[in-house]
Amino acid sequence: MNLRQWGRDLALGFRFAFAGGREGWVRAGLTAVGVGFGVALLLLSTALPNALSARHDREQARQDYRYDLTVPPKADDTLVISHVDTIFRDKDVRGRLVEPEGPRAPLPPGVDRYPGAGEMVVSPALKKLLAADGSALLRERLPYRIVGGIGESGLIGSQELAYFAGASGLAAHMDMWRTVRLTGFGDPTPTREQPDPILVLLNIVVIVALLMPVAVFIAAAVRFGGDRRDRRLAALRLVGSDSRMTRRIAAGEALAGALLGLVLGTAFFLVGRQVAGSVEVMGVSVWPSYLDPSPALATLVAVAVPTAAVLVTLLALRGVVIEPLGVVRAAKPARRRLWWRLLLPVAGLAMLYPMIGQGRDNGDFNKYLVVGGVLLLLVGITALLPWLVETAVGRLGAGGVAWQLAVRRLQLSSGTAARMVNGIAVAVAAAIALQMLFAGVDDQYTEETGQDLRRAQMQVSLPDGTPMAPTVQKFTHTKGVRKVTALSEGYLGDVSWDTENGPNLSAELVVGDCAALREVAKLPSCADGDVFVLEGGEYSADGPAMNRPGRKLYLESYNRLDGGEVTWTVPAGVGTARSIVDPAGTRRDGFLMTPGAMPSSIAKTVSGQLYVSVDESVPDVSEHVRNTAAAVDPLSVPDNWTATRTSVRYDSLRTGLLVGALCVLMLIGASLLVSQLEQLRERRKLLSALVAFGTRRRTLTMSVLWQTAIPIGLGLLLASAVGITLGAVLLRMSDTPVVVDWPTVLAMACAGAAVVLAVTLLSLPPLLRLMRPDGLRTE
Repeated sequence: MNLRQWGRDLALGFRFAFAGGREGWVRAGLTAVGVGFGVALLLLSTALPNALSARHDREQARQDYRYDLTVPPKADDTLVISHVDTIFRDKDVRGRLVEPEGPRAPLPPGVDRYPGAGEMVVSPALKKLLAADGSALLRERLPYRIVGGIGESGLIGSQELAYFAGASGLAAHMDMWRTVRLTGFGDPTPTREQPDPILVLLNIVVIVALLMPVAVFIAAAVRFGGDRRDRRLAALRLVGSDSRMTRRIAAGEALAGALLGLVLGTAFFLVGRQVAGSVEVMGVSVWPSYLDPSPALATLVAVAVPTAAVLVTLLALRGVVIEPLGVVRAAKPARRRLWWRLLLPVAGLAMLYPMIGQGRDNGDFNKYLVVGGVLLLLVGITALLPWLVETAVGRLGAGGVAWQLAVRRLQLSSGTAARMVNGIAVAVAAAIALQMLFAGVDDQYTEETGQDLRRAQMQVSLPDGTPMAPTVQKFTHTKGVRKVTALSEGYLGDVSWDTENGPNLSAELVVGDCAALREVAKLPSCADGDVFVLEGGEYSADGPAMNRPGRKLYLESYNRLDGGEVTWTVPAGVGTARSIVDPAGTRRDGFLMTPGAMPSSIAKTVSGQLYVSVDESVPDVSEHVRNTAAAVDPLSVPDNWTATRTSVRYDSLRTGLLVGALCVLMLIGASLLVSQLEQLRERRKLLSALVAFGTRRRTLTMSVLWQTAIPIGLGLLLASAVGITLGAVLLRMSDTPVVVDWPTVLAMACAGAAVVLAVTLLSLPPLLRLMRPDGLRTE
């Protein structure tokens, strides 16, 4: 058979797809919509690498940290910048105070001129938020006049909240951390961080798990309208085509739907690309320009989808006998064989087995074995499910009329029922495996902060030299604040910190009233003017060794504009105190000092730490505390305490999984609804006939529900078994103990069932319209 004959037959099938009048167009349209949803998600997937790269490049281009200890001198091309990030109702706000020191000061990306003192330029999303009702607390915190905007090149996402505000006197606060002097933006010497093998493994499995259900749905979508197609094929045999030609014509029809699906999918993607620029999902937003698919990957999608449509159709018709008087799938269908279906998951396990116990310390996982093993296990579900549904429904017996109608329908077309469930089963299995893996390695990327949330819920870091007494008063009178523990902190050395090797001995200096000092140490007695040396500290034991009356100690200071170095002479009569766990979860070392014993020179050098206890029943209590902190000093850093802290990369990956899972669930729901409507449309005359013979509509509705519930129940059971198996193997590969989180497994299964239930409920109105006797009318 030459390629010309293939081309003629495929072209004939292509014509038949659109030459059947309204019926043909509806059939092709349903196929195209189903394929289109899948193509849109595939195109989105091909665009994700570019989106992630673009976000990373934008973040790198606007970096404003110092990467060395050398501070450039003030010049006409330098800028002093302070980080003043904040949070407003769980939304991160990126803030910077800027003070250009000359006309050639570098401009950050997206900003065409610097704002003056009391002015700011803002991102479009922040401008909208500030103008919204209910943002009065944020407007109070940012009392600057808006004089411009930040362009796209300066923002990593369309919904990012960011601003640059003009300031003066920032050089007095330079500390190599939050306030620095720059000659340019961006990291001049970027270094590539060594990838974590476990995170790489998670990345690979997430990508495969999210794309596999899409591929399954596309394969199912090209087979919409199977019954009606079979009758058309029988007519072709009647007019003289042979069986091979008939199959090629059928493949041509599928090809037509797939190509139309490519067009619709591209349209869906372009619309979604624009919509993506105005939405934020789980804190992540992008610019439409980020979502440009890789040309090579987009070409692969354009070639793979039509090719898959042809191959799937030819494969599906291999066991079908098409004769001039009808299509025979066999009066007594041959039972599906199990042995070869088991080979797929077994082969998948065999590919993953060599990496068992590899963990983080034995190099990277073999990407090809990981992808191949996970794919074969998930594809195994699509092979095993038809056998499972056929075997199970073949053993179902007597029941009510609705039950018997449903069971008989499933016995006659178990393959169609399994195809509808395949995608949801694959998605649930992948979700269970991933949740097991995330839950298993969560402890490796989550650490206890040690912060005692019973003693404080927020911490406010104040710049050096902030007067403590009036500051404490302001926080004490803030709405919702119960208690404020104020401590000033610095570091002492036995020699100048400017020496080449630094001090030989060093210790912390903590200043506070007696009540505050009792939060960090067990004091024998305390009165204003006392000084104590701590024993039992967590990090250093140098304090007692430095406690020599008359000894001169040097305070560490990052920024000494006056050129003087602050010293302190150890007095006689220093008491001894025992260190205890402070509210932040550490045992301090060094010296404790009450305000009466603190020289005025030290007061200008130490930085304040406030531990704030709040009444969390007060609405927006955290916002009130942040506003007070901003009023005290814009450079203060309020921070909400949490019991645990999660790795940023791990948390980002988990967020990406949730966003991707949401997109896949939307695809699942849409594709299932299209498939369900197609099934109902094909059975319109049968439903009308049953109603005409007196069958109650409630009975028919229940039969449709049973036809959905039985396959989905079997599919979820199979998905749970495969998902738990895959999850256990992945945990062993990461050298993590295998623990099955049964509530999570149940939650994933319920999520899949909920999608199917929602689709079934949405299909009830069309079902009721189809159950009318006039559906038997024909011409």
